[in-house]
Amino acid sequence: MEDVPKVSEAAMAPPPLLERRVRQRQPTVSVLKSKLKQGMTCSVPRVRSTLSGFFPVVRWLPKYKLREYVWGDVMSGLIVGIILVPQAIAYCLLAGVEPIYGLYTSFYANIIYFLMGTSRHVSVGIFSLMSLMVGQVVFREVFLAGFDLNDDSIASVAGVLNSSVGTNVTLHSVELMGLQCGKECYAISVAACVTFLAGVYQVLMAVFRLGFVSVYLSAPMLDGFAMGASFTILTVQAKYLLGLKIPRHQGYGTVVVTWFNIFANIHKTNLCDLITSAICISILVAGKEIQERFKDRLKIPLPTELVVVAGATLASHFGDLNSLYDSSVSGHIPTGFIAPQVPNFGLMSRVALDAIPLAVISFAFTVSLSEMFAKKNGYMVRPNQEMLAIGCCNIIPSFFHCFTTSAALAKTMVKDSTGCQTQVSSLISALVVLLVLLFFAPYFYALQKCVLACIIIVSLRGALRKFKDLPAKWRASRNDGIVCLVAMSATALISVELGLLVGVVFSMICIIFKTQNPKVSLMGRVNNSDLYEDMDEYKNLVPPPGVQVFCFQAPLYYANKDFFLKSLYGTVGVEPFLEMARRRKAEKKAKEMFSKQAKANGDKNTGEVVIGLVQRELEFHTIVLDCSAIPFLDSAGLATFKGLVKEYKEVGVSVLLASCYTSVVDTLQKGQFFGKNNTDMGSLLFHTVHSAVLYANSHRLLGNTAREANA
Repeated sequence: MEDVPKVSEAAMAPPPLLERRVRQRQPTVSVLKSKLKQGMTCSVPRVRSTLSGFFPVVRWLPKYKLREYVWGDVMSGLIVGIILVPQAIAYCLLAGVEPIYGLYTSFYANIIYFLMGTSRHVSVGIFSLMSLMVGQVVFREVFLAGFDLNDDSIASVAGVLNSSVGTNVTLHSVELMGLQCGKECYAISVAACVTFLAGVYQVLMAVFRLGFVSVYLSAPMLDGFAMGASFTILTVQAKYLLGLKIPRHQGYGTVVVTWFNIFANIHKTNLCDLITSAICISILVAGKEIQERFKDRLKIPLPTELVVVAGATLASHFGDLNSLYDSSVSGHIPTGFIAPQVPNFGLMSRVALDAIPLAVISFAFTVSLSEMFAKKNGYMVRPNQEMLAIGCCNIIPSFFHCFTTSAALAKTMVKDSTGCQTQVSSLISALVVLLVLLFFAPYFYALQKCVLACIIIVSLRGALRKFKDLPAKWRASRNDGIVCLVAMSATALISVELGLLVGVVFSMICIIFKTQNPKVSLMGRVNNSDLYEDMDEYKNLVPPPGVQVFCFQAPLYYANKDFFLKSLYGTVGVEPFLEMARRRKAEKKAKEMFSKQAKANGDKNTGEVVIGLVQRELEFHTIVLDCSAIPFLDSAGLATFKGLVKEYKEVGVSVLLASCYTSVVDTLQKGQFFGKNNTDMGSLLFHTVHSAVLYANSHRLLGNTAREANA
């Protein structure tokens, strides 16, 4: 009898596992006590540090390098202020309020951000998207209050006291805080309420450090949302280009209904407004194109909007376009400031939900722009302070008849390109707006509304150009392309608020779908190395003999555990339950056949022979689960792993885990996957796929050798 070769059991032992660091967590009570003690401690340095944290200006302003910074700050502030004035007046069309309130908003927002902002370059003020969202709330509430949305009469700021200018019509009014309030007064009251609530939400998010919610606003979703909102803005401004006096649609489907109304009333087009719009758009677009083409040569941006506003105002005034051609004009814009007023708390319950998307979008744009330009210019910003700053830019101005603000990309880029160094430039911009408020505002009386609509529409060029990027986005990632299209369609066809919600929910559903149906693969060995790659993706890979290496590229949790099992069974070709059923059926059939033969031959002990005959050898003896792409498990995933080990053990197949994250290992240990006191950890868990394969084959060889020796 030949000697059976002896295999060293020490050589067949599993490789040692790395020793984990012991992390001692402090008791929760002690942590809370220490934080409370630290938070309640009061001292002069701590008070000084807290105040300087709330108002960063006290830190950087004493260090201001006058000779080095002042020229760039003054130039950028003047240029942005010149751009800001016509835009502030124009965006009031979107917000549904009088032009004076746009100037107020721009003035106060720049002052407050100068005091509280940590970004040196961000320009905070009126933003077209914010104005549109505020306007949707304002027009809805004005309509529900019984006002005529098609009323083109011009009320002065004295409308707060229920007086009107140049009209013999008895205007509808409502009572707010003991005063009779007309249409324009009610509109700004609604805008101030929603702005106050948006600011409160932003401050609360800063206090509770909830800025992480912005991570759910993916770039494709925001692009689609911006395109849909831009198309909505274009739609609601189109009637001004044609001089049509049609009410703004309330409810869902604004884009569809508005275009239907425009074409239904196209025969009422005001030729004066149409010609003016064509001329203004041509000049504005030409100015933008010249600016982009020669931006390297032009040291400062062309003040195209200001030129158009000045020229159109003069033409309208001396041509008497309002009286002769019934062209809608901005009307009286008073000088000075209105006394502050507390936002009406009776309206807040009606607009509380509307303020949520305003708050989220406003702080998301502000924080993202702050971080982008800080990275570009080599300094740091504090996102939490940015949220607090933009919240205060909404709360405080709401007492001064203002509406929601945000950081604006276009004006921020202008500041950056014109040599801005600090937020002193925002102070200069505020002074420009202040000059207009104190002296020049009445001169815009004859400015046509169609000119303001032209400024708004041309400012959308950047967002509308994103339509050209859709094919490239689709080619790069079909998932991102679908998210962008869905967000854009929902925003344009349903409403801006629901478009944002649909975009966020749909993008999250896409991520969940990808984790529910991830890529799975069998891994093969690269030549004679210890590397294993996907056999479907790479050529010349060799599957390890007797071992199936299965890779699942997603977290394993309750929503995809069934897909995991189905994929594993289909990939390795053996489902334990069916295999056991097949074996039992074959065993039963074999027993019946051999019992008949035994009766015929007179034999009695054939059971063991029958069992030996039906036990077939599978093509593999071990499954190695490559867990390198599984970032976490939940309890359902843990139960799935436990079930796999148990079920495959019944058919003679071992299941090993390789390349697990420490979080996955912790979950397995807490669930006693490795047995009591982790006794089986060394034989079930391996740091690499190759070490698991070597152990499986050596363990199998050791078992075969032992059986041969016993035989």
